[in-house]
Amino acid sequence: MGYRVLVVDDDPTVSDVVRRYLEQDGYGVRLARDGMQGLAAVRAERPDLVVLDLMMPGLSGLEVCRRLRADLPDLPIIMLTALGEESDRVLGLEVGADDYVTKPFSPRELMLRVRSVLRRVAGPPAGAPATATLTDGELTADTARRIARLGGAPLALTAREFDLLTFLLTHPGQAWSRAQLLEKVWGWQFGDDSTVTVHVRRLREKIEKDPAEPGRILTVWGVGYRYEPVAPR
Repeated sequence: MGYRVLVVDDDPTVSDVVRRYLEQDGYGVRLARDGMQGLAAVRAERPDLVVLDLMMPGLSGLEVCRRLRADLPDLPIIMLTALGEESDRVLGLEVGADDYVTKPFSPRELMLRVRSVLRRVAGPPAGAPATATLTDGELTADTARRIARLGGAPLALTAREFDLLTFLLTHPGQAWSRAQLLEKVWGWQFGDDSTVTVHVRRLREKIEKDPAEPGRILTVWGVGYRYEPVAPR
C-alpha cells in the first residue's frame, strides 16, 4: 500500500499490537511513546495517518490533535479513547479527529477504520463524480484535489469534513438521518451518532455566515440534516 502510519501511545503493549496489525496489512509504521515525540515525528516524516491515544501523561492526545490541526488540517487522525467516555470522544472529534476507536478495541475494527479514512483521502468521496468541482455560490469543492474554497479562500477542512461537505453538496435538498450519514460518509453500519453531530457543527463554523443560524446545512427536526443551496439551481 505504501502508506505510513504514526502510532502515538504511551502503552507499549497497545502500540505493539497496533503496529503488528498495521504491518500485516502492509503499512509502514513508526511508534511514538508520548505527545512531544509524536509531534516531532509528524514534523520530521509527515505520515499519511496518525493513530493517537487520547489519555497520555504530559502532552495529552487532545493537545497533540489541536496542534496538528493548526498546521496540517488535512492530516487524517484516528483517536483511541476509553470505553464509555462519551465526553472524551466528543472532545476528540471537536478538536479535529477524523475518527475514533474505543479501548479495549478489536484490532480488526481499527484496521477497517484506517482503511476507510485512507481510502477516502486517496479518492473522490462517495457519490461524487471522479473529477468534478461542486459549486454553491461562493462555496466550491474540487473532489479530485480535495480542496474546498469559500469566496476564493481555501477552507481548512479535515478529511471527514471534506467528505461530509461533498456528499451534502452532491445531494442538495435531501434530508439525511445521522445513521444514514454515518453509513454514506463514514462507511459505518453502526456507530455513535454524536460523530455526525460534531462534524456538522465544525463544518457549519467554516462555511456558514452565522453558524448559529445556518443557511446551508439545515437541521431537519426528528430526522437529521439537509443541505439547502444558497445559489439558485
